[in-house]
Amino acid sequence: MIELFKEDIRMQHRQSSKGNQMKWLKNNMWYKADYTGYEGLSEYVVSGLLGKSTLDSNSFQTYDTEKIKYGRTEYLGCKSDNFLPDGWQMITLERLFMSTYGQSLNKSIYTISKIEERLRFLVDQTVRITGLQGFGTYMCQLLTIDAFFLNEDRHTHNIAVLIDAEGRYQYCPIFDNGGCLLSDTMMDYPLDIDPLLLMNEVESKTFSRSFDEQLDVAEKLYGYSIKFNFNDSDTKELMDRESNYSDEVKARITTVLNQQRRKYSYLFV
Repeated sequence: MIELFKEDIRMQHRQSSKGNQMKWLKNNMWYKADYTGYEGLSEYVVSGLLGKSTLDSNSFQTYDTEKIKYGRTEYLGCKSDNFLPDGWQMITLERLFMSTYGQSLNKSIYTISKIEERLRFLVDQTVRITGLQGFGTYMCQLLTIDAFFLNEDRHTHNIAVLIDAEGRYQYCPIFDNGGCLLSDTMMDYPLDIDPLLLMNEVESKTFSRSFDEQLDVAEKLYGYSIKFNFNDSDTKELMDRESNYSDEVKARITTVLNQQRRKYSYLFV
C-alpha cells in the first residue's frame, strides 16, 4: 500500500466521459484511484496483454495495481511510471485543435457525415499541426485496442501527443485504458448481470458508436496495425500475479477476453 498526501494530488486536464479519477504524482510515479469500478485492474490487464502483442514495449504504458491510502480512505487503483521526458508535456488532440484553430475537434468531426472521412479528418489535421506522418497507423493501433478490449472512453480529450518547449512533437505512449473490460460496475455494467449481455451495450466514442465500424474504417485506410499472441494460460498467469482484486471481477474479465479472442481471431498470430 502507498500512502499519499495533499501535496501529491494532481488535477487532471483530461476529462473522462464519466468524471475524473483522483490522481497523484509521487517519486515520479503516477497513482490513480478507482472511480466507478475496477479501472486499475483494467489498466493492469490491458497493458499486460499488450506486452503479448507486436507493439514495441516503448509504445504503450505499463500499469500495476496498487492499494492507495489518502487521508482516512483506502482505494484500489493502479500505478505507472511517469513517461514524460524532461521538458516535455502532454497535450490532448482536443486542446491541440482548439489552440490551433479555436474550434472543438470533437464537434468538427461530427459535422462530417461519412465515418471514413471523420477519421481521415482527425488524422490529417493532427499531421498538419504536428508533422507526425504516421499518425494514421497510431490511430489504427488505438482503435484496434479499443475494439478488442471494449474501451468506452477514447474520445478527443483522451488521445494525446507530446510537445516540448520548442514546439517539437512526439508520439504519446498508449495509455489510460481504465475504461475497458466493463470496468464501470457502479453505473453501466453491474457485476450481477451476464457480461456477454453487457458487451453488446458498450459503445465507442472516437468518431462512431460502433467499435467494429471504427476499426473497419481504420484498417481500410491505414492497414492492420497489431497482432496479439496470448492464450488462456497467459491470461490466467496475469490474473494469478494480481492480488488486490476479487476473483469475481477477474472471472468476468476472463469471460470478456475469451469472447473477444473468438470474435477477433484474425488479430492473433
